[in-house]
Amino acid sequence: MQTANVADVKTIQIRNVPDTTHRELRTRAASAGVSLSDYALEELQRVAARPAVADLLRQTGSRAGGASTEEIVDAVRSGRDRD
Repeated sequence: MQTANVADVKTIQIRNVPDTTHRELRTRAASAGVSLSDYALEELQRVAARPAVADLLRQTGSRAGGASTEEIVDAVRSGRDRD
């Protein structure tokens, strides 16, 4: 985990966390040997490191070649019609 300058650190507060979710996260944090706060931060960093689905769709839509949505739908439908 990278450490940041104290002046660069932000705080997030999450309200209305269901009891079951809180309990599960606490259990996972304990199993990992870290605090709930550290566990949640690691999970947030892992999620933030992945590209957003909208960005991936935008990137794939801009690529040349490949099948169009209509061609894919037609192929799926024709495959279903065979049975």
